[in-house]
Amino acid sequence: MRDWIRYSEAFKLQVVREIEAGKHPSCCAASEAYGIGGSMTVQRWVRGYGKSHLLGKVVHVQSPGERSEVRKLKDRVRELEKALVDAHLDLRLERSYLEIACEQGGIGTVEEFKKKRDGIPSTARSKAPKG
Repeated sequence: MRDWIRYSEAFKLQVVREIEAGKHPSCCAASEAYGIGGSMTVQRWVRGYGKSHLLGKVVHVQSPGERSEVRKLKDRVRELEKALVDAHLDLRLERSYLEIACEQGGIGTVEEFKKKRDGIPSTARSKAPKG
């Protein structure tokens, strides 16, 4: 069973003031300095005592036009990601069909097929005598 430690309001306020004053660079540093267990304890104190500006929030300021532009760009990225997945699936299917064609045509592997075709332009192959 785990023992619970209760900290006084004065202690909590002191830790928060020290963080605000810059004595501790982060909530984690304050936790380590005082041996406070729990990774979120000091962050909860900071949030609870109205000092949430110390928690390292990121604020994005955007105009309505920028917001709609960001939304359009995210939609476009999603669309392109789907297209990329489709292209990868098409490529895998084509490779599989080529492997099957090579097997059924008695050519062997796809690599053997490619080696046989190296250095011979497609026009020369079509003009080459069959036999």
